[in-house]
Amino acid sequence: MQSLKQAMPTLARHEGVWEGQCRYFDADGRLIDQHQSRLSCSFPSDGPYPYLQTNVYRWADGRSETRVYPATFHDGRVHWETAEISGWAAQVAADPEGLTLMLRWVPRAEPAVCVHEWVQVSACGRFRSRVGQWVENGRVRMRMISDEQRVAG
Repeated sequence: MQSLKQAMPTLARHEGVWEGQCRYFDADGRLIDQHQSRLSCSFPSDGPYPYLQTNVYRWADGRSETRVYPATFHDGRVHWETAEISGWAAQVAADPEGLTLMLRWVPRAEPAVCVHEWVQVSACGRFRSRVGQWVENGRVRMRMISDEQRVAG
């Protein structure tokens, strides 16, 4: 059986720990939230999940939040089915450099919302950006921009 890293080499390029800042904007472009982020992307060699992502968010006021996203792999994509989200990530076949991932997920608490996220890793592998849109009833409700740097891995 082909490993996840072999099947999705673009995703494999994200292995490691990434730190950055996430900024959220409303549909009119007004900043509504921002926080520091630390995302750990790993490929466990044992256990039921071939991909595991742990996101730690920290706000300036001292709040913090940790979210863990174990993923399965089938149909050429990683899939998340957690208490918080249902969704998938796939490589973008049209990207000849293998730098782009696309995600689509639905927050369980808001089933009418669909989040579309684009993740771009730099050719050198030291930087990446994430851009997401929360769409509800065909209209953008919120956007997220995150600039990150690899700090380990």
